[in-house]
Amino acid sequence: MFHTILQCTAIVCTSLFAGGIFVFPLLAPALIEHLKLTQPQLSSIALAGMAGQYPFSSIVGKLIDRYGPRVCSFLAAIMFSAAFGLSALEVSLSSERSSRPNAAVAERLTVYFAMAGLGTVLSYFSFVFSATKTFTSYLTIASGITMSMFGLSPLFLSYVAGRFFSDTSTGSLDVTRFLLFLAISTGIVHLAGALVLTVPSTTTSPSSSTLETDSISNERSRLLDRGQSPHCTSDPRDSSALELLRDSNFWLLALYMVMILGVVRLFSSGMARTLVSKGEQAASLQVRILSISNTLSRLLVGPLADFVSPVFSYRLLEGFATTRKHRISRVVFLSGAASLLAASCAWMVFGVRTRHDVWLLSVGTGITYGAVFTVLPGVTCSIWGIRNLARNFGIITYSPFVGTTFYSYVYALIVARHSPKGMACQGRICWESTFYFCLGTSFAALAITAILWRKWSGRT
Repeated sequence: MFHTILQCTAIVCTSLFAGGIFVFPLLAPALIEHLKLTQPQLSSIALAGMAGQYPFSSIVGKLIDRYGPRVCSFLAAIMFSAAFGLSALEVSLSSERSSRPNAAVAERLTVYFAMAGLGTVLSYFSFVFSATKTFTSYLTIASGITMSMFGLSPLFLSYVAGRFFSDTSTGSLDVTRFLLFLAISTGIVHLAGALVLTVPSTTTSPSSSTLETDSISNERSRLLDRGQSPHCTSDPRDSSALELLRDSNFWLLALYMVMILGVVRLFSSGMARTLVSKGEQAASLQVRILSISNTLSRLLVGPLADFVSPVFSYRLLEGFATTRKHRISRVVFLSGAASLLAASCAWMVFGVRTRHDVWLLSVGTGITYGAVFTVLPGVTCSIWGIRNLARNFGIITYSPFVGTTFYSYVYALIVARHSPKGMACQGRICWESTFYFCLGTSFAALAITAILWRKWSGRT
């Protein structure tokens, strides 16, 4: 019990301190003032932090599955401390000796924030899968709560920055001291996580040799009945990464993720500012609405999914079983998310009249994003097992990155097509075609869930 309390405390602390790269907007004004960085240089630094999360997600997942979350939390401590510490040193030295733009400084900061991005995915996987692999009977609740805590990390760190590292008279942030704080605090928190975060063993030993013989004999009979190898006494869902990539259902799920999360991230990453087009305050309101909807959906969908759709586990004596009655497939939650996104896009095409109506899109995309990511670990676990859960989740999370890139280019091409030469595009025509396209792909994603529901009937 005491270790469980320590583990839960470590999960909360690491999740709250893992979002350092997302407070970059707080740092940008000071970097412009002191380092004379240009907007393209700032964009490159911010993009490096975001992009640094994706390339190694499957490798980090494999580390979690093989060595547990302790190793990843330890590596996160190194990455965070090095990235934020070197950034603090760079800002401190450069602000003293430079009064004009320095490309070398921008390049080094880009590398440091890429390191911080890698630290973010190491941290994220360590606390999410420490929770989900420990509390397997409530896997979706565990993933929903931990992801929600991670979502609150930028808000928490922004409060700390404003309360302790900003000048009360001018409101300007002391970037060097704040980055140094991040370097020390994230290092200490994740080193503590490396000592505490664990997952239970996925193998169990029978209590007697007679029971073991009978169990294996019975299980072999069940496996023969299913057409599987009689020598397989472990979870038959366990498979290599190559076998996973050969599974057509995996690619259907990946395509669903591209079409759903690509649209959501298109809106949250900058399209909201274009839609409201009336200053920073209006755009910030839409981002807050989306964030609140996202967090609430994770907290509500997690318990609901675990109650009506408990994850299937595999036991040697019993085969596939659930801890509670299984009422509906988890694919229903994916279908609901696709339907809600389609309704949100339809609202933008047929219903919206003024910029004040955009809040319904913010609510819809926020709920969609939170629901999909909350049920995804449970779906992945039910279909492909828990032993390689983190690796499989890491592979599938490449999909949002692909989707964001694809939909961003679609939107950019549509805007460019309707922009007068040498002028910015303005008005409904700039985004209406994009939402027609997104509406069509949302219906396509809904059709994919129907296919998956039929193929996975009784398994999710």
